[in-house]
Amino acid sequence: MAHGMSTESYELLAPAKINLYLEVLGRRDNGYHDIRSVLVPISLYDRITVEKTSGPIKTTIETTGAIDPEQLHLARAGDNLATKAAVVLKRETGCSNGAQIHMEKNIPVGGGLGGGSSDAAVVLKALNKLWNTGLSLEKLKEIGAQLGCDVPALVQGGAVCMEGLGEKVTPIPVANGNGGWWLAVVNPGFGVSTRDVYSRYRSSLTCGESAFNNIKFALKDGNLDGAAKCLFNSLEETVFRKYPLIEILAEALKKAGSTGVLLCGSGSSVFGLARDKQHAQGIVDHVQKEFGSSVWSAIVRTLPDGVMAAHGPLEA
Repeated sequence: MAHGMSTESYELLAPAKINLYLEVLGRRDNGYHDIRSVLVPISLYDRITVEKTSGPIKTTIETTGAIDPEQLHLARAGDNLATKAAVVLKRETGCSNGAQIHMEKNIPVGGGLGGGSSDAAVVLKALNKLWNTGLSLEKLKEIGAQLGCDVPALVQGGAVCMEGLGEKVTPIPVANGNGGWWLAVVNPGFGVSTRDVYSRYRSSLTCGESAFNNIKFALKDGNLDGAAKCLFNSLEETVFRKYPLIEILAEALKKAGSTGVLLCGSGSSVFGLARDKQHAQGIVDHVQKEFGSSVWSAIVRTLPDGVMAAHGPLEA
């Protein structure tokens, strides 16, 4: 619960995500693709305040220096996923309350880091409490699936395996005690359209059962090197072909000594796994020296859980 805020509002942190494994299995008749993925939240957050009101659903957005204001037209207040989440929850439950949503965006927009999806997941969970709509986690995930394929996974929180169109979510137990893996995340300063990437995607070799299972084992055991060997993303080739700069950034992360490097989701961000915080810092310094301020970067670690209160626990 935020300081000085009543139980009528919550201040929450919506974490970004990376996919350690993303396999596109095929295209359905409706044009959507079946996927199989291992998704993990990371310690880069949008900060969201959700307040219960008796009026309409309203959203305001501010950006920090991390995001070019130009990119924010992609996250316009009326049609971003957080607003849609509130609208759909209201429609599904017949709730008569409204909401004031304020978002401070720190996660690059269109960067494959799931910022919009995480914002939506946080709003669903917060309003389910604030509006007292009493929906189960399963039901919130079903509503999330209407909003976007990453939303159910982020409603669930923690490391998960996602399948189908993202609606099948299975938690993956993660080795505790090591506090998560460190990584360097870089972004070229522009966003990529997920829809466009999928429309260009032509099926390539899949990675097979073993890599998918090995990533899950690596998370369970806290085995960074094991995970690094099995990183996989079906969309990488398609994205690199269209955006050579993203491939150059991935190469720079490798040259800088990352344990393993992979495109985040459908791009535009790329991450490099690191042995510890110093290693991650060294990787980022190397990339920044090569590319200068045009490239955004962050040093983060993987998280055990999802949504977090900015102050204290999210209380029932």
